[in-house]
Amino acid sequence: MSRYHIDPLSSTFGARVSGIDLSRPLNESDSVSLVDDLMKYRVLVVRDQTLSHEDHIRVSRVFGEPEIHVQDQYTVPGFAQIVTISNIHRNGVPIGLYDGDNEQEWHTDLSFQPAMSSVSLLYSVIAPEVGGQTRFADTTTAYDDLPEELAAQVDGREAVHSLVHLFEQQAADNPAKVPLTEAQRAKTPDVVHPLVRLHPQTGRRSLLLGDTIIRNIVGLSPAESAGLLDQLHAHVTAERYVYSHRWAVGDLVIWDNRATMHTASPCDHTRHQRLLYRTTVM
Repeated sequence: MSRYHIDPLSSTFGARVSGIDLSRPLNESDSVSLVDDLMKYRVLVVRDQTLSHEDHIRVSRVFGEPEIHVQDQYTVPGFAQIVTISNIHRNGVPIGLYDGDNEQEWHTDLSFQPAMSSVSLLYSVIAPEVGGQTRFADTTTAYDDLPEELAAQVDGREAVHSLVHLFEQQAADNPAKVPLTEAQRAKTPDVVHPLVRLHPQTGRRSLLLGDTIIRNIVGLSPAESAGLLDQLHAHVTAERYVYSHRWAVGDLVIWDNRATMHTASPCDHTRHQRLLYRTTVM
């Protein structure tokens, strides 16, 4: 029998989990309940945790097998499934992904791969006093609320997701951005995904977007593609669909990539450091 408590965070999605210690192995009841609650709430916030890298991987396996990120220079030594998310620089070089002070990018983790990611788990070790929130958008309820005319424009449409395009756009804004290596570019050719996807477990539809990683919508001119994507992003990121998480040390946030998207918020790395570790389950 599950012993933890769960409290909704907003009117449409997200919940806070309390009364659970994830540094200890979960019983079968809690494991099943966590999966069920994630399917229901789409984002789970678990505070006051003290997790080793081994703990992080063990909890991740409640949801599936963690992926090894293509940018392996940012994975934790000895733990290839864990990628460092940080704005900390050492000797002028970023130690993790999302190193810029203003590197905002709405996305779904690993949408540049042919097989879509399912669940991500992000654990906070150093939390900034100012900035650095992670904002989550409820792409499921947002799809349900699409005006009929806009819904008709997206159903059946596909978009090109491109890691190369993402890095080109980021480099234009941040010349210090570490580029992809030729080997990394070769591993990540452009892929095509539907704009609307059906969740394999809940049966609900959601929008699959990304304001920088999507190169274009298949079959539309560049102007038409950009116009439709702008409409969709404006709709999905409206305040009523967004939960903004202010990090504290020991927070573990778990989210369903098949039903949400997210972005970092600005954070001045010269004054406020952030260090988090992420696993992503395929």
